[in-house]
Amino acid sequence: MREIVFDTETTGFDPNEGHRLIEIGCVEIRHGLATGETFHVYLNPERDVPEEAVRVHGLRREFLADKPLFADMVDRFLDFVGDTPLVAHNASFDRTFINAELAKAGRPTLPSRQFVDTLEMAKRKFPGQRNSLDALCERLGVSNARRDLHGALLDAEILAEVYLELQGGRQRGLELVSEATRTATVEVHRPHRAARPHAPSDEEAAAHAAFLDLLTDPIWRRDGG
Repeated sequence: MREIVFDTETTGFDPNEGHRLIEIGCVEIRHGLATGETFHVYLNPERDVPEEAVRVHGLRREFLADKPLFADMVDRFLDFVGDTPLVAHNASFDRTFINAELAKAGRPTLPSRQFVDTLEMAKRKFPGQRNSLDALCERLGVSNARRDLHGALLDAEILAEVYLELQGGRQRGLELVSEATRTATVEVHRPHRAARPHAPSDEEAAAHAAFLDLLTDPIWRRDGG
């Protein structure tokens, strides 16, 4: 199964207030493993980038001024994602911005059923706990040491690992026994017991002979038995 884990960076919180996408990062997963295939682009928002947003992702208007418009990259983006499930943390935020840009470009928007929200997954798995991406990395043992600032591709790569761990890791759903368990031997210690005597008593020998007298050609009397 193919899935796309993705993240976005924006100029603000609400496209209805004129905020725009400025970065998209996507990571491909097939059958529960990252393939190394990615889609990444910086976008010219055709507007200023507020300082509070710059403090989050570090992307200034000067850096983005020569980057392509979303409309210039929309075909490449849609070709990469297709109708594949799109996995994001707080997916409604990213979906709102993606669909706003698609609408501006005159393209059909993506249905909500195509999106998988890892924040909702985390809330079900860890109710009442902090479920930010950083908190999940710490809880699930995923390294985020490179994450000084938010970056769409880096965050998508980290989220891909978190997503797999939320589903039980790369061996999710399998009851696997460790190699050590499979090859371990069990030592059983029993107390020493002396060998039991097997020679019959005189009474047992006489009873056995009387029993043989009742049989026709018993095998115990053949060959001198």
